[in-house]
Amino acid sequence: MSESDLNVPAAPAAPAAPAVSDEEQEVLLRREGRLGHIVLNRPKALNALTHHMVRRIAEALDAWELDDQVTAVLITGAGERGLCAGGDIRAIRQAAVSGEPLVAEEFWRDEYHLNARIARYPKPYVAIMDGIVMGGGVGVSAHGSVRIVTERTKVAMPETGIGFVPDVGGIFLLARAPGELGTQLALTAGTVGAGDALLCGLADHFVPAERLPQLIADLAELPVPDALARHTATAPPSALAEQRDWIDACYAADTVEEILARLAADGRQAPKEAAEQIAAKSPTALKAALAALRRARSLATLEEVLDQEFRTSCAALAGPDLAEGIRAQVIDKDRNPRWDPPTLAQVTDEAVARFFAPLGERELGLGLATTKPRIPQER
Repeated sequence: MSESDLNVPAAPAAPAAPAVSDEEQEVLLRREGRLGHIVLNRPKALNALTHHMVRRIAEALDAWELDDQVTAVLITGAGERGLCAGGDIRAIRQAAVSGEPLVAEEFWRDEYHLNARIARYPKPYVAIMDGIVMGGGVGVSAHGSVRIVTERTKVAMPETGIGFVPDVGGIFLLARAPGELGTQLALTAGTVGAGDALLCGLADHFVPAERLPQLIADLAELPVPDALARHTATAPPSALAEQRDWIDACYAADTVEEILARLAADGRQAPKEAAEQIAAKSPTALKAALAALRRARSLATLEEVLDQEFRTSCAALAGPDLAEGIRAQVIDKDRNPRWDPPTLAQVTDEAVARFFAPLGERELGLGLATTKPRIPQER
């Protein structure tokens, strides 16, 4: 016989735990001792950044800046494949083909503000760049004050391969790489490992992957320099360092056409392969990327370059190659983009200039409020 048979009221049910949305699970926020830990948690999508994720990271940084118990911030990626493969380019393509550019523009606006915020964060911002780190993943890591690579690190700015121009402050970083290394990485969309990332100024420290769990545990208990001292090691050699002669000579040319001509004339295998990689990219994106790199060298701050990148991103969204490049590489995966125009010769100076045209009231405007970088301090 049950309680209901005796008309005895059932005990009240325990209150349900608040539901956690799928979006909230995409970024996990943890307090581990003195450490605020951000975990990008979309491992099936290689932790690609959504607009919600960008906002959630920004909110965490705001809260932890005011929390005296948090002395440093760490960002890592869930899963075994990498920190972050970039932004959610499927959503970007949908904004382009549906005629809703504001969706993409607002995502970029918040993302670029976050990149600038990370660069000037007043507490140590530690990024573990283990595995794949591309595009937007570079934006949330390589502007930090402590950037760690491992033997599994693969860093790239692959934008020209999808008809886009490097963004998230990538142009700022590439323009300041030694010699013409940044030009090579931007035009070929090539991937580099730990040694090359350190040479190019994209990272600061090498830590073997097997030491990462203990490094994270130590960061929760020790000042960042003390934790690093326990685990840093000698990085693998840089492959690019041995190729500086032809890279600097070929990529110093003023046009993409001349760069390709110099690569072809060199006669060695590595320049030949670089030329083949470049030839497969969007002609319009290549010319815009080279112009963006050259212009960035005369800009003093990350914020000014992010303003420029916002213009180039908006221009790419309005053109045909971005949607087509994402289709070919990510949607249909036929790896056969139909670029428009299809050749470098058909990309006019006027077409390139449109990538840098002022946006009026739509400008990002970060450069207007630029201040000197703050040096992260531990308390």
